[in-house]
Amino acid sequence: MKKTLLFILFAGYSAAIYAQKGANPIIKNFGTIYEIKDAVNPDPSIIYKIVVDLKTTQRDKESINPGLNNVARMLNLHGLGGVKAENLKIAVAIHGGATDVILTNEAYRSRYELDNPNLKLISELKEAGVDLYVCGQSLLGRKYEHGEVNKEIKIGLSMLTVVTTHLHKGYHQMVFN
Repeated sequence: MKKTLLFILFAGYSAAIYAQKGANPIIKNFGTIYEIKDAVNPDPSIIYKIVVDLKTTQRDKESINPGLNNVARMLNLHGLGGVKAENLKIAVAIHGGATDVILTNEAYRSRYELDNPNLKLISELKEAGVDLYVCGQSLLGRKYEHGEVNKEIKIGLSMLTVVTTHLHKGYHQMVFN
């Protein structure tokens, strides 16, 4: 009887957790997050300056890049915690295995015979004020032409120079592998 009662209580508790509705306070269609009861939240009075070193490889070419989606999650988590979008100064330095996300739809399609699944996410990040850079060295290493780069992405000399420049402007670095 005790085991049955414990199972029923645990099952009910688990169902309540998983029945929770996701939230997207800043990036509306990506980076869904969940409120956590009694959690320590970010300080809404701080201006957050973060430069993300993004090198996450996509699991497959049909899915959005998980590291890029994590940028959306980071914005949404801060928004859920009470930080206004204008207090989030985010720059993303894209390089390495993540470089494919920056391709125009035409360039992506010619390489992979698929539409670039990251374009809508990139658009929403830009609308939220995120600065997106691609490492120029990664472009050369992958033999991508400047004309193949999505117009919403700036070309940096390198990931290293984008990150170090932002660090000297008071940004804090996060690395998304």
